[in-house]
Amino acid sequence: MSLGCVVLAAGNAARFGRNKLAEDFRGKPLIRWALEAVPVDRLGPNYAGVPAPVCVVTQYPDVGMLAAAFGFGGVFNEAPELGISHSVVLGTRALMHRCGGLMFLVADQPLLRRETAAALADRFLADPTRIVVPAAGDRQGNPCIFPAALYPELLALTGDRGGKAVIRRHPELVAEVSVPEEELFDVDSVSDLESLAE
Repeated sequence: MSLGCVVLAAGNAARFGRNKLAEDFRGKPLIRWALEAVPVDRLGPNYAGVPAPVCVVTQYPDVGMLAAAFGFGGVFNEAPELGISHSVVLGTRALMHRCGGLMFLVADQPLLRRETAAALADRFLADPTRIVVPAAGDRQGNPCIFPAALYPELLALTGDRGGKAVIRRHPELVAEVSVPEEELFDVDSVSDLESLAE
């Protein structure tokens, strides 16, 4: 079973007011925290000289350059105004023929640890028919992993609807992995970032 990772980094950050992925958090831009959380050693299969199946979907050239520095592939989202669904579709198309499952990792969760993403990957690889989601109490979050059987539903998403729309349709497939609640915190506003920094 080959697992790939799509990093969703194309949002307009309307609530933030500017490109939040370039904002500093504890000495690094938000996007670097996301790229460092990708569980590369769980992706593949890994062969010598073959890069891990990672696709960073973005509208920002500097994010694309940083992704390349990590050895990750990039897909330029020319229409971010179509909503997160468009990024999900672009990422799915980029990796679906190489991977039997896809992890979708958002780029504004700076407290997410690579170890947590790896635990989600391990849960999926133990049963690659399941949707794997992190959960803290009754709250689910990102990153989420989807099996190949659900790629058609991911490709059919439209508007500002992401993978959670698919998860809601298939509660019987969901496998939760308990994670620390702070790792699910995503940055939507300047005040969010300031509160995290404190």
